[in-house]
Amino acid sequence: MAEPATLTYPRLGALVEDGGTRFRAFAPKTTTLTLHLEGEAAQSVAMTPIEPEGLGAGTFEAFVEGVGAGARYKLQMDDQPPFPDPASRYQPEGVHGPSEVVDPSTYAWQDDAWSGLAQTDLVVYELHVGTFTPEGTLAAARRKLPHLKALGITAVELMPLADF
Repeated sequence: MAEPATLTYPRLGALVEDGGTRFRAFAPKTTTLTLHLEGEAAQSVAMTPIEPEGLGAGTFEAFVEGVGAGARYKLQMDDQPPFPDPASRYQPEGVHGPSEVVDPSTYAWQDDAWSGLAQTDLVVYELHVGTFTPEGTLAAARRKLPHLKALGITAVELMPLADF
C-alpha cells in the first residue's frame, strides 16, 4: 500500500528572516493584496501571488528588507479598507489596530527544567479572559491563578482571545 501524501502548508503571517521580514497571507477571494507598513518603515508593497504545494492559488507574499520585529502593518484586499493580519502574533492596539511583527526566536525561555505534567494529573480549566474577572484582562486573570490552584486546577486553557 502506498504511503499517504503529506501536505505541507506555508507558514502565514510576518516571518522574520535574515535581512528582513517575509509577509505571507492566504486570501483566495481577492485579486490583489497590498502590505501597508506604518511608522519609520512606512511604505505600501504589492504582495505577489504564489501557489505553494498543497494550498494552491490564493496565497500572497512579500519580502521587505530591513523590516524586523516591532514593525506595524496592515493588509489590503483589492480596494477594501486595510485590516489587521488574521495570522498576526501580536495586536498591540487591539483587534482593529495594526499588526506587529514579532520574532519568536528572540524570546529567552526561562523554564527549561520544567517537564510538564503527566496526563493523569491534568485538571483543565477553560478560561475566557473577558468574563473570568470584572476587569476582563490577562493581568487580572493572572492574579486569580492561586485561586484556581487551590481548587485543584493544574492546567488552564485560554479560550479565544480575538473578536469574531
